[in-house]
Amino acid sequence: MTLAIKEGEKAKALGEVPIGALLVKDGEVLAKAHNLREIHQQATAHAEILAIEQGNKALNSWRLTGTTLYVTMEPCVMCGGAMIQSRIARLVFGAYDPKGGACGSVINLFDKEDFNHKVEVTGGVLEEACSKILTGFFQELRRTKKEAKAAKQKAEKEQ
Repeated sequence: MTLAIKEGEKAKALGEVPIGALLVKDGEVLAKAHNLREIHQQATAHAEILAIEQGNKALNSWRLTGTTLYVTMEPCVMCGGAMIQSRIARLVFGAYDPKGGACGSVINLFDKEDFNHKVEVTGGVLEEACSKILTGFFQELRRTKKEAKAAKQKAEKEQ
C-alpha cells in the first residue's frame, strides 16, 4: 500500500485526485499507476483502470488471475466492474469513499451473487495515511478556488 500511496502523490503533483494503484502477482509488481483523468481528459483514466491495462500487457492476457490490486481509495463501480471482468483475485484498498465507493460505501458490487467471478476485498488498510492525502488535496483545491473567486470579484470591482 505504501507504493500505491507514492503513486497517489504523483497524481497530486500533477493536479489529479491523488489516487494510486499497484497490481501484484506472486510478490512481483506488474503495474503501478495513478489517476490521469484531468491530464488525459478521459473519464476512464482512473488509477485502477490504468493498472489493469498495464497488467494485461505485462501478462499478455486479459485475465489477471492470481493478482492483488492495491488502491489508496475504495474503487468506484466502473473500476470494480473492471476488476471482476479481468478476474483479479484480491482487492486491498485504503480510504473509504462515501460518495462513490463500490465496496460497501454506496453499493457493494463485490457482494453480488450473480457475477461469475468473486474478488476478495480488504478495506481500510493504511486508511489514515490514504485519507490524509485525499483530504489535504481537496482542502487545498477548495482554498485555491475560493482565492481565485475572491481575486476575480476584486478585479471586477476595480473595473
